[in-house]
Amino acid sequence: MLYRTMPRTGDNVSILGFGCMRFPLDGEGKIDEPRSTEMLHSAIDRGVNYIDTAWPYHGGESEPVVGRALEGGYREKVFLATKLPTWMVETPSDMDRLLDEQLKKLRTDHIDYYLLHSLNADRWEIMKRNDYGKFLERALADGRIRRAGFSFHDRLPLFKEIVDDWSWHFCQIQYNFLDTNYQAGTEGLKYAAEREVGMVIMEPLRGGNLAQNVPDAMMRIWNESPKKLTPAGWALRWIWDHPEVGVVLSGMTTESDLDDNLSAAEEGAPNSLTAAEREMISRVTTEYRTRMKVGCTACQYCMPCPAGVNIPECFNRYNIAFMFDDVERAKATYPVFLKPGARASACVQCGACEEKCPQNLPIREHLASVVELLEPGE
Repeated sequence: MLYRTMPRTGDNVSILGFGCMRFPLDGEGKIDEPRSTEMLHSAIDRGVNYIDTAWPYHGGESEPVVGRALEGGYREKVFLATKLPTWMVETPSDMDRLLDEQLKKLRTDHIDYYLLHSLNADRWEIMKRNDYGKFLERALADGRIRRAGFSFHDRLPLFKEIVDDWSWHFCQIQYNFLDTNYQAGTEGLKYAAEREVGMVIMEPLRGGNLAQNVPDAMMRIWNESPKKLTPAGWALRWIWDHPEVGVVLSGMTTESDLDDNLSAAEEGAPNSLTAAEREMISRVTTEYRTRMKVGCTACQYCMPCPAGVNIPECFNRYNIAFMFDDVERAKATYPVFLKPGARASACVQCGACEEKCPQNLPIREHLASVVELLEPGE
C-alpha cells in the first residue's frame, strides 16, 4: 500500500480508503455484517488505514456495523472518519449531541476525521448560524475529534468561500475523470490543496458507473493499453495521478472489488501515468460524456421520495439505455427492478428531491424523460 501525507496534520493516510456506504447486503436487504466485517479486516490487514462512514449510510446501520467491526484491535490501526448530519442541526447543542451519539455507535472515544456532511448553500447557512467553528474547536479541544473537515456538494464559488472561512484540516469532494468541471472540480481541488487542506476524494467511480457494464466502445479503448487494468483500476489511477489528492474513497461491495482496488493502488503514485495512458483516459472520458443523460451517482440523498419513487434506480435504468448502447435492456429491466409505485410515473412533482440532491439535478424534468422512454403507453 502507498501512503500520502496530509499537509496540515502530517498523517500518513493510505491512498485507498474504505467507503462504508455500499457494504454487501443479505437476502433481506440489510448489511451482511459478517461479510462486511471480513472485508474491512482484509482491507486493513493489507494496508488500508482510512475508514469512512456517516450517520445516514445504510439507513443508519453503517456506523454501528463499523464500530463492531473495528473492535478487537482494528480501531487502533485506522483513521476513522464520519460526518455530522448537518440537516439534523437546529441549535448549537444539537451538534454536540449528535457527535456524542456517533461516538457511542462507533464504540470509540474519538473520531480521527470528522466532517460537516454534504455542505451546500442551505446547509452552510445552518452551520454558520449555529457557530460551527466554536463546536469544532470545542470538540478538538476535548479530544472527541482529532481533525475537522467538510464534504461538499454545490458550486465552486461556495466551495472557495467555505475553504476560506475556517482553518480546515481536510475536505472531501466528488472527483473522477468525468467530473473535472463539476461542483468543486479540478479548480477546487487545486484551490484547497494550495491552502494546505488535505484532499479526500469520493465518487471516484461515479457510483460504480465507470466500473460496471462498460460498453464495448470504451473497453476497446481500455484494451489498447499493454498494462491490463480494469476500468475501475484506470479510473482510480487517474485520480491518484494528481499530487493534490490524499486518499480516494471506494465503496467496495464485493471481495473482488477490494482485490481490484488494492491491485490498482500498488502503482498509484502521483504523476505516474504515461502520456499515452492519459490520452487513453481522455478518449474514454469523451466517449462517456457524449452518452450520459443524467448525472446521478446513486448517493440516495434524495430518498425516501414522499411519493415512493425510487429516483436513483429510475435514472440508473434510463442511463443504461444510453451509456451502454442498450435501450432494449433498459426497457426490459425497468419493470423488473421497479414496481409500479416506484416508477418515474408516480412522481407528483413536489420537488422535495431537488432540495436534497447534492448534484443539483432537475430531477422532476429527468423523471418525465424516463417516463417518455421507459413507460410508453402506461
